[in-house]
Amino acid sequence: MMNRRQAVATTLLSGAAFSLITKSSSRAEETKASAPVANGPFTVPPLGYAYDALEPYIDAETMQLHHDKHHAAYVTKLNEALADDGKDYAKMSIEELLIGLSAMPEAVQKAVRNQGGGHYNHTLFWQMLKKDGGAPSEALAAAINKSFGSIEEFWKKFGEAATKQFGSGWAWLVVDADKKLAVVSTPNQNSPITDKQTPLLGLDVWEHAYYLKYRNKRPDYIAAFPKIVNWEFVNSRYAKAVG
Repeated sequence: MMNRRQAVATTLLSGAAFSLITKSSSRAEETKASAPVANGPFTVPPLGYAYDALEPYIDAETMQLHHDKHHAAYVTKLNEALADDGKDYAKMSIEELLIGLSAMPEAVQKAVRNQGGGHYNHTLFWQMLKKDGGAPSEALAAAINKSFGSIEEFWKKFGEAATKQFGSGWAWLVVDADKKLAVVSTPNQNSPITDKQTPLLGLDVWEHAYYLKYRNKRPDYIAAFPKIVNWEFVNSRYAKAVG
């Protein structure tokens, strides 16, 4: 028979367990991650799916921190830069800012390249991700075969670009100025559109994108990426880029 102290302890533990189960259930039932609020012309778009939607390839905690903290920080700093030295650019789209980077004053140019690039790259990245995301369209598959020999050879080249990117940066599949496919890498938050390339598919290889789950094993993170590509989104971007 339990004494009073044991009964109280049991009640508290049961309550705590129920609380954890309730929180876990609420998180599992979440369908869309919310977008943080930003003061300025640019805002963080909603993630569009639950934080755990890409499990087991990308974990929920990484997605939440990546979207709600890292992406939000780029947007906040971009808005701050445009409020101070870049008021003349505040009405431009993020694409216009990045394409016209070379014509900007140095102080604004640096902020747009780093913070604006971070905002643009991540806005694309969230849309490029989906479990069971289909396959390349007939047109894109033909272009991949023509440019790389096969889809397997494309992934090999893409993986090499991501693996060999020294430090922080991205690996990309792009359509170049001649409307041909190419695999490129960019340092930090530099964006392909500054070099007149249309990004179709990109992989963030900054450590914040994978370290909680994969630690220092970047190749394992890269190897998992083909399993979570939203090919419907990539196909749409390709059709527009060459159309």
